[in-house]
Amino acid sequence: MTPDSDPRALGAYLKARRAQLRPRDCGLPEPEAARRVAGLRREEVALLASISVDYYTRLEQGRVRASAPVLITLARALRLDEDQQRYLYELAGRADALPRRRGPQQRVRPAMRRLLAQLTGTPALVLGRRLDILAWNPAATALFTDFEAIPPNRRNYLRLLFTNEQVRTMHENWPHDAREAVAALRMEAAADTTDPDLARLVGDLSVQDPDFRRWWAEHQVNSATYGTKRYHHPLTGSMTLDCDTWASPDGSGQRLMVLTAEPGTPDHDALLILTAWAAEEEDTNRTR
Repeated sequence: MTPDSDPRALGAYLKARRAQLRPRDCGLPEPEAARRVAGLRREEVALLASISVDYYTRLEQGRVRASAPVLITLARALRLDEDQQRYLYELAGRADALPRRRGPQQRVRPAMRRLLAQLTGTPALVLGRRLDILAWNPAATALFTDFEAIPPNRRNYLRLLFTNEQVRTMHENWPHDAREAVAALRMEAAADTTDPDLARLVGDLSVQDPDFRRWWAEHQVNSATYGTKRYHHPLTGSMTLDCDTWASPDGSGQRLMVLTAEPGTPDHDALLILTAWAAEEEDTNRTR
């Protein structure tokens, strides 16, 4: 058996690598008492990689072979750079499954941007791969948050839903909406299991939120193309909006998410107030 296909060699590397990391290196709380052994525990690596402790233990003991999806989560959990990832995959005998490097930056299609600009009376977002927020109109800013103030690499619909307190609390039925978003991301993940940005997003949210970790493990899927959402906005109070999402026909993965209400209803009146306020804010900022 060659070294690059020996499960024992992989297990030795995993053990050595976790010994080099501290909990705070991976976003975990530092233990109150000093540890007898340096580095991360097996339980902590398993948590970061979203796998069971028993499975990770058998990996270190050389009793099982790691699949490509597990290697992705292990590389992220152990904070491996590109050279270390390549070494990990070679030890596992899966060099052919090494994830590609970060892809080109996502750019909003001109037609999608024009359509977004014309939607002045309703909140709208352009979502890209992994539910990244690529563009938005003033009404969407007024409804959700100031997207411009969020770093581009953190501007993700699912990440905001779980980690942004303002976005999270405005959803009156947050568990339902968040679970639907997780299912939508899980469905998208099936099309590209080697996306390193997706692995990073899933890893971060798995560590930060137990609900995400549990729902992601359920493997529920949903295209989430339409539905209703109940919001509570500090300016307009509670309102129920229809949420519809249309996919771009060019295969780019970009989607237009639009929130509307039936004309003549209190929800529509609230939306008019919100969009009028957004337009005034935009005019004021432009004047400044």
